[in-house]
Amino acid sequence: MSLVDLTDEQLRARGSIKWTFAAADVLPAWVAEMDFALAEPISAALHDAVDRGDVGYPALDEATGVPEALATFAGERWGWSPDPASVVLTGDVMAGVRLALETLCEDAPVVVPTPAYMPFLDVVPLSGRQMVTIPLDPDADRATLDLDRVEAAFSDGARTLLLSNPHNPWGRAFTRAELEALRDVVARHGARVISDEIHAPLVLPGHTHIAYASLDGAAEHTTTLMSASKAWNVPGLKSAQLVAGSRADLRALRALPPVANHGSSPLGHVAARAAYREGLPWLSAVLQRLEANRALLVDLVAQELPGVRMRALEATYLAWLDARCTGLANPAGAALERGRVLVNDGATFGPGGQGHVRVNLATSPERVAEVVRRLTKAWGDPA
Repeated sequence: MSLVDLTDEQLRARGSIKWTFAAADVLPAWVAEMDFALAEPISAALHDAVDRGDVGYPALDEATGVPEALATFAGERWGWSPDPASVVLTGDVMAGVRLALETLCEDAPVVVPTPAYMPFLDVVPLSGRQMVTIPLDPDADRATLDLDRVEAAFSDGARTLLLSNPHNPWGRAFTRAELEALRDVVARHGARVISDEIHAPLVLPGHTHIAYASLDGAAEHTTTLMSASKAWNVPGLKSAQLVAGSRADLRALRALPPVANHGSSPLGHVAARAAYREGLPWLSAVLQRLEANRALLVDLVAQELPGVRMRALEATYLAWLDARCTGLANPAGAALERGRVLVNDGATFGPGGQGHVRVNLATSPERVAEVVRRLTKAWGDPA
């Protein structure tokens, strides 16, 4: 199955925020949306659902078919087959993260390795918890979890860690050894992990996704969040899956009144089911494109932006660029003002993100090249 690249006009007509946020002369390379036409199996399933009038209140979780579809996909793709009965449907991953924090976790500080997915920095205080950030060393050769500081945070009273696996914005697909070392630290302190694994289907060739809950002894202290929204580009349809790690956690979640976990959509469940059951050929085409765009960006950055450092991209379609060499206080702001290209400002990802930008590669190779051309224009004269 081949990808269909949409034109600028088609993307603006689509109406979502990526292409409507900024002026028409600005090239968007920021928020995590793809510039491709919807996968045909998902489109067909949605049209069928609308034709049937399937726009009422969502069915009970087990009646949607989504838990079974996720379990089958995860088992075939990653060797991790969660019990469908342990899957709780929710509106989106961050709604699930907040639900887990407030329902399953102690009222104690929460550890967040940074730079972090921006909503992580908001959900912790919204849930009434103190946040303990552990910044990545921006000069480190490889982005890794600082387990000594994680352990110190747990020793000081933290009881939950928010994990992005694969990591956004680091672009890491953590190895089994890395995750097992984290598991051992968590277990020693009786702590918990909430693992956002929304980017799991987007691990690039040569790397492997390891579900944290699949590790021996990890499931019991883990809540896993999954969704088809990133890998199949359907975030507006509102369907995510929370995998409870224990029967006690599942009972606590099922005992909540409906208002505590609402917002999922029947059309979102239709899309998720179609993605997990029939979306692999389209996903494979996406991964092929992303790998090509990754290699292209590596070459272009080396040629056109000497001194700018690109983190090795193992997963996601979001490249992390260290632009501190430009001397600019706000490289993303300069990119927009001088280059008319919209990228994410690294400072918004928390401590350790200053002087960096995040660039979206889920587009055509021509746009990737144009992004670099505009960044070169913006950063070539930092005075």
